Amino acid sequence: MALVGLYVFSTDKVGADAGDLCGTGTTGILATMNIEEILDLDADCVLYMPRECNFDDVCRLLESGLNIVTTRGEFHHPPSMDPQWRKRVEAACQSGGTSIHSTGVSPGFISEAIPLVLTSIQRRLDHLSIEEFADLSQRDSPDLLFELMGFGKDPAEFEPSRWSHGAEGFGPSLRLVAEALSLPLDSVEASGEVAVAARTTVIAAGTIEAGTVAAQRLHVAGVRSGTTLLSFSAMWYCTTDLDPPWDVRPTGWRLSVAGDAPLEIEMRLAVTLEQMGEASPGYTANRALNAVPFVCMADPGIRTTLDLPQIVANLSEG
Repeated sequence: MALVGLYVFSTDKVGADAGDLCGTGTTGILATMNIEEILDLDADCVLYMPRECNFDDVCRLLESGLNIVTTRGEFHHPPSMDPQWRKRVEAACQSGGTSIHSTGVSPGFISEAIPLVLTSIQRRLDHLSIEEFADLSQRDSPDLLFELMGFGKDPAEFEPSRWSHGAEGFGPSLRLVAEALSLPLDSVEASGEVAVAARTTVIAAGTIEAGTVAAQRLHVAGVRSGTTLLSFSAMWYCTTDLDPPWDVRPTGWRLSVAGDAPLEIEMRLAVTLEQMGEASPGYTANRALNAVPFVCMADPGIRTTLDLPQIVANLSEG
């Protein structure tokens, strides 16, 4: 594959070389904020990954003959989309002879593939929960942590509206799993909470003063018949010294299934900054903890706990 263009969303990046922005060296591809320049490129596919979805731009890209791969969760479960926008996007694909494929925000192995495997051995599913833990203390991204995510702020100033993105970003994945189980959800609800630093803490991105936001916990619930059937929670933290104290775990995931064959699986991402550098030099330059380029290099450290006596008892009853 060859990179032929780059669209950015901040004026200070316009004209910058794509390679320089990534820390990988000059490529000759300069960033632009003019979508006409992107439409004029002889490209086959656009990676569409903005913070907010612009359906007008999406439709223009599709109508011009450009296929799209996107991280935007709106497209991960089409029935969840606003009907008018879904109709317009489908018309744009038809007009341009193109397609749009959603990778979603956090779908795939943890929130889709593994849950389907775990539930396949259940004759009765009461509840499935997915918990994500991410230690951000070594992520040298001040804008992301302090400006976008609100770390280091007075908890009274933290915007509760931030939790709504959970239903938009993670909800479609829960809906897909539920439909694969023939147990479609009635609704997806999101909520969250924060904890503050018990004492002043210095992280890679800067300083978090005592009493300011140092951890966040997002909850997304997939509701069916008035009860939570599927749930996803993400705990992002910059220190484990929190007030109030939370059950903080190393970066990784924990999946629990309640049913006639209850079980729990815990996966931890064991990777060093040196391994990150081997996978992508740009990551060590920024000290950014991002699992995508090197997750396959890490020992997953899978630990499975089966409640065998309970399983045997349930089978005996059945």
